[in-house]
This record gives sequence, structure tokens and C-alpha cells, in this order.
Amino acid sequence: MMQHYLLLTPGPLTTSDTVKAAMLKDWCTWDDDYNLDVVQKIRRQLVKLASPGHTPGEATGYSSVLMQGSGTASVESVIGSAVGKEDKLLVINNGAYGARIAEIARYLEIEYRVIDFSETQAPDMALIEDALATDPAITHVAMVHCETTTGMLNPVEAMAELCRKYNKVFILDAMSSFGGMTLDVARLDIGFLISSANKCIQGVPGFGFVIAKTVLLEQCRGQARSLSLDLYAQWHTMETANGKWRFTSPTHVVRAFDQALTELKQEGGIKARANRYRQNQQLLVAGMRELGFEALLSQDLHSPIITSFYSPDSEEYRFAEFYQRLKAKGFVIYPGKVSDADCFRIGNIGEIYPADIKRLLTAVAEAKYW
Repeated sequence: MMQHYLLLTPGPLTTSDTVKAAMLKDWCTWDDDYNLDVVQKIRRQLVKLASPGHTPGEATGYSSVLMQGSGTASVESVIGSAVGKEDKLLVINNGAYGARIAEIARYLEIEYRVIDFSETQAPDMALIEDALATDPAITHVAMVHCETTTGMLNPVEAMAELCRKYNKVFILDAMSSFGGMTLDVARLDIGFLISSANKCIQGVPGFGFVIAKTVLLEQCRGQARSLSLDLYAQWHTMETANGKWRFTSPTHVVRAFDQALTELKQEGGIKARANRYRQNQQLLVAGMRELGFEALLSQDLHSPIITSFYSPDSEEYRFAEFYQRLKAKGFVIYPGKVSDADCFRIGNIGEIYPADIKRLLTAVAEAKYW
């Protein structure tokens, strides 16, 4: 296949040639050649990946549903379907994607409260607990696991414990972490976990997915504020019609995702992939430091997904020029998204290996012009 530059982003990301090849055939949604139980197989595999502490075939109390569109569409489907008219949502925000959840709630006219932290600050669990203890109207809590604004990894274990303590439904935006970090939804008692095909499973853009408690999915019936993003209706149709999508199935993306799941298993599962991502990130940070670049966050706050680096302190430096020089060498990085710091971001997920990071570091050294 044609060689392209490597996408060092939090998604869409670089995929394998075999994942790309899975899209080279046109599929009819009603034909057995396409279906072959592929959607149901994917749904079962997602629940299994989210429940590593359970034996094969053991009932977990969880189900999954695939939703057409971007990852944000899946987040909106959960917020708009799971939070009832008499409910109140607490949003934990320390970046662009936490802020987006609050924006969704505002658009949908859902009662909500936001606890804001700076983009470089880990959530203060004492402040969150105080909100849960003093505001009994709160029924649901939403938090982003890996906030790719900075690369921060938010405290999912501590948040899950508070939700259990105060009997709140925990909604976890695991968009950029699921498949690249080990999580056990049942052990953490997560109500809804949301992710996307084009993240750590290493598929391509086109749909997101929700892994949720079956009882909570059933409670979503009649609550959706949108036709196409009705989480219950989508789940119920897939449950009762052998994986049928309510509206046009993203056939090529589904087949690519099925192949990506096969390759995740071949790699050794989420634990093995997480180790690769961690090696990539540690190599990246150490190598960039040797080249004079400092990470925005301290190492204890880093996720293994994406890292923000301060821009060089030079009047000659321009991100656009640096970006183009790296792109010419086969690497695409990300601009910064932090409001009070001049920085850029480099992701290390996808079909990226330590050898690629070493080549990137050589390219960065050669691309420095200031």
C-alpha cells in the first residue's frame, strides 16, 4: 500500500494496512456477506474488553451499543438519553472535552452544574465530594478520563468511589483511553462508558460506542432529546434485530473496526497495547527533553496517550513552520489547545511503535531551525 505520514494525534490515528484493506470492498447492509453477525460480535467483544475481571461467558450486567457519527455524537447520545427531565448532571471540567459535555447539557436544556479546574490541574476530589454531599439534586456525574487538551489522566478510580458512596450514575468519557488502558467497568461500577472507533482500538472514524449497565440502558427509554441520538432506541434495535442499525450502517467502518479488534487480540490485548503506548510516551518525553523541549504536565499527571510540550522560547519559532518541516519528514503533530500556555501536542497511539518514536525524535532534531 501507499506509504503515508504518521498521525501523531489522539485520533484519527495511523492504522495498519490490514485495517485499511478491510474497507476496500463495498458492503450491502442487508446482505449476509456484510452482516455475518459482525455487529453483534463487535458488541460482545467490547463488553468483554471492558470486563477483564470476568470469566468468558460470565454475565456482567453490561451491554454495548454502536452509534453513527463522531465521538461527540455518542457523548451527546448518552447525556441526552440518560439524564432525565427531573435529573441533574454534575460535570467535572479541566479541559476542552469536559467543557464540551457542559455545552451539550446547555444545548439540551438539562439541569447541570460544573466544577471547573484549570487545564493543568487534577480534579480536587474534596471539592467534588462536597458538591455531592451538599447538592442532593445531582443524579449523574460526568468526567473525561484522558483529557487530550493537555494529555492529563483524570482520577477515574477516586471518582468512581465517590459515585458509589453517594449513589450517583457515573458517566465516563473514555474516548481516548478505552482500548489503550486497562479499565474494568463492573469493578468501578461505571454507568456509561463512551469511546470511539478511531481511538485506541485503532479503527477509523465513523461511529462511537457506549458500554453501559443494561438496567440503565432500559431506563433511557422515552428520555432521548433527539431522534437520531436516541440511545435506548439504537440499543433496543440492535438487541432485537441481530445488530441492525436504525439508520444507515457505516459498513466500511464496521468492517475496519472488526479487523482492528482482531489485531488488538493478536497484539496480546489491552494490557499489551497499553505497555506499547506507555513505552512510546516515555521514550517521547525523555527524547524531547534531550532536545530542549519540556512537557507541560508533571509525569505523574500524564496519560500514555498524548503529551503537551511547551513551545520553544524563541522569537524565530513558529508552530506552522515546525509542523510543515515535520510533515515533510513523514510526521503530523497537533497544535496546542491550552488557553494559558503556548504549547503543541504529540500523540503516540495508533499503529505507532518505539522505532517510530525514535525516527520522530531524529526528525525533530533535524526540523529545529531556531
